[in-house]
Amino acid sequence: MPSRYLSFRCSVPWLILLLQALLLARSYFGFPGVSDTYSSSDSYPELQDVTHMVIFGFGFFLMVLRRYGFSSTGFNFFLVVLGVQCSMLAEDVLVFIRGQQNQVGMESLAKAVVSTTAVVISTGAVLGKANPVQLIVMTLVELIFFHVSRCINRTLLEVPEPLTVMHVHLFGAYFGLALTSRFPEPPPGLDKNRSTPKSELFSVLGTVFVWVFWPSFNSILADSKKKAVLNTYLALAVSAVAAFMLSALTSKDGKFRMRCFNPALKLQDTSGVHFTFGLPAVLGAVAAVVLRVVEDGTATQWNDLSSLGYTAFYYIGAFCQTISTALITGLITGLILNIKLLKAVHVSKYFDDQFYWEFPHLSVGF
Repeated sequence: MPSRYLSFRCSVPWLILLLQALLLARSYFGFPGVSDTYSSSDSYPELQDVTHMVIFGFGFFLMVLRRYGFSSTGFNFFLVVLGVQCSMLAEDVLVFIRGQQNQVGMESLAKAVVSTTAVVISTGAVLGKANPVQLIVMTLVELIFFHVSRCINRTLLEVPEPLTVMHVHLFGAYFGLALTSRFPEPPPGLDKNRSTPKSELFSVLGTVFVWVFWPSFNSILADSKKKAVLNTYLALAVSAVAAFMLSALTSKDGKFRMRCFNPALKLQDTSGVHFTFGLPAVLGAVAAVVLRVVEDGTATQWNDLSSLGYTAFYYIGAFCQTISTALITGLITGLILNIKLLKAVHVSKYFDDQFYWEFPHLSVGF
């Protein structure tokens, strides 16, 4: 590796080793409040689908930059497998604090994989700017705050647990946007900050992977899996058709185009997570409030308006709490990641695989 690139030999391996030692101790010695029994579940096919989505779907989706393909897929895979372990540990800690029992099984693993999706989404916003040490710290901090946010929604606001986990899109998108705002902006003429037809093709492939497996993602923790799959698939179909329609309507020559919102909104958002996950999550949260009020109103024949207002208040409170926690903790985490100890990347080295990966066949840039 050329000398102009920093070495992470003295930081990344030891940080990973420390985390793995803690997680191994948790697995070997157990944790108070965690049952030794394994809960029965038949959700392994859905778990496979969700795993395919976060590994392949997001891995390819993040390959939008022409010189950041190794890092996009490699770091995504690394953060997923690390985040799942950390998420299970965070869940055990919260269970212990609440004095409850938690069984180890497919359901706990599914919750961990779904929760780690928040980290993957946030990574898309800061893609190409954060080094591996910063990404590891971001993963740990974000998962802790996401689990705390879930706990508040579930215990204080009495939101059903499957819905608290589905706030992962909202939390991940706005945590990432707040975090990336604390990083220096790349110079306007930086040539690496662009895509190529090949990198965009991989990103489209990743989008298709996410689209295909999204019904499994939404239904893996739902009480009525068939209903969740049906509703999700139909919603995805309508959204995809609407996306093609709006793309043709908003372009000057009527052609379809990718990722046209960032320049207009002036966001630091490398992979477009704001309009891919953030805005749909906001619309979904609003729709959840409306549908819950309609469902409860139909059940009570609209006679008990105070009860309907109570339900709406708690659902709106959960939405506001989630997005506020994401923004505040994202800003704080962004400040933490830019301290000198974590070796922040210089703006001239943004979006460059050679900063982290060996390319022995290249004597110069590519």
